[in-house]
Amino acid sequence: MELIQIIVLALVQGITEFLPISSSAHLILVPVVFDWEDQGLAFDVAVHVGSLSAVIYYFRKEIQRMTQDWIQSLIKRENIGESTLAWAVIIGTIPAGFAGLLLNDFIELNLRSTLVIAVSTIVFGLLLWYADATGSQSRTEHTLSLRDILIIGFMQALALIPGTSRSGITITAGLLLGLSRDAAARFSFLLSIPLILAGGGLKTKELLESPIAVDWQAIIYGTILSAISAYFCIHFFLKLLDRIGMMPFIIYRLILGAILLFFAF
Repeated sequence: MELIQIIVLALVQGITEFLPISSSAHLILVPVVFDWEDQGLAFDVAVHVGSLSAVIYYFRKEIQRMTQDWIQSLIKRENIGESTLAWAVIIGTIPAGFAGLLLNDFIELNLRSTLVIAVSTIVFGLLLWYADATGSQSRTEHTLSLRDILIIGFMQALALIPGTSRSGITITAGLLLGLSRDAAARFSFLLSIPLILAGGGLKTKELLESPIAVDWQAIIYGTILSAISAYFCIHFFLKLLDRIGMMPFIIYRLILGAILLFFAF
């Protein structure tokens, strides 16, 4: 990989992983626009590690409290502090985890076309608009019931469809359930940790089993740049969310979907 390709793809992955605009759509569109060869499995692992490290570092204090309270809740068999939120993250991850194990191969073979990504980018962008416009935005992530958690979890499973956007669909689900924009986004980011960890783990396993040589310069640069861009993306997204709302991302998705439709035909 050339240095410019490493920089652009790492920044694109780091930024789009946590914005509701679909990282898969961008990682397909960018190489097409610049006529680049596929970046390969090793680079995918690198940028996933970067994104994971960014979200863990950003929420390190919350994760520490959640983990401590969760362990105490197991010992004392009662809800303690942030243990409820920890259980919400665990339970909310299960539907997408099972769906990934059952459907990943089918999706890789049948749903990674530019047309599918274009349609899902537009459709789920419109659903995000509806959720943002009609949701009460009066609740925090600490008020989620088991029913709410399962709904968000099953909605997250739809993110296996390329172009849906994992963060986009979970934020959409949160807004539909009455969460504020900030609460929906924060829960979405916390919910991403187990899935990015699992996805990165699977890709790492594939990489270790692959005979292809690894470009370690691309790995190191990709990890660092993805982590930095993802961290600042999370920070500024949460800071500006109430001020700018979801409309800029909705408009962007519609434009991106139209561009992808152009390439599809």
